[in-house]
Amino acid sequence: MTARELMLARIRAALADPGPGPDRDQDRDQDRAPDRGPAAEEPVARDYLRTHSPDDPAALLDLLHHNLADYRARVHRCTEAELPGVLARLLAERGSRTVAVPPGLPPGWLSATAVTAVPDDGTLTAARLDAVDSVVTGCALAIAETGTIVLDAGPGQGRRLLTLVPDHHLCVVRAPGQVVASVPLALPRLDPARPQTWISGPSATSDIELDRVEGVHGPRTLEVLLVEG
Repeated sequence: MTARELMLARIRAALADPGPGPDRDQDRDQDRAPDRGPAAEEPVARDYLRTHSPDDPAALLDLLHHNLADYRARVHRCTEAELPGVLARLLAERGSRTVAVPPGLPPGWLSATAVTAVPDDGTLTAARLDAVDSVVTGCALAIAETGTIVLDAGPGQGRRLLTLVPDHHLCVVRAPGQVVASVPLALPRLDPARPQTWISGPSATSDIELDRVEGVHGPRTLEVLLVEG
């Protein structure tokens, strides 16, 4: 059976009326070519590469950095001890006066800044968040080969609303623990029942003449902090 015949047979089986009756069974039999037999499930070959990157944490981090920057995210690298100071500097350079804080964000991350924290207790509306200058979150995973940040509303990430409304998103990625090479390696580590947001660069769109506009569906500026150690 060719791939085309298998696909059409599965479509016929899916569209077939499951109700009883000899007429229906006869119609289904007539739809099948005599040399194909019933539409049986056949194993699908999954011999493709799960990653195209070396198993080297340093190389993966460099690849993630490159692809994030290629998507016009602003990338910064620091250690865990340097993180509060880097966040304070970036918020000051932005001129931020307020910063949204999701539940579970490590308190030490914002210990070096005087910017007013706006904790999300579940009552922040889109209108209130629109007046907030920045948001700081962690992430669930980062995918090196695609330059993608994955959020799943876990601790330190918060509701999707937090990362869609403020114009400036600071996202912390811990390396090497939160960095994976590829999408096939990321999926088994994610809970499909959780709400996921996959981010590749700042929000952007282009019109028919390819004029790029940023900040249409989310933050105009995405800054990613790659924290090593």
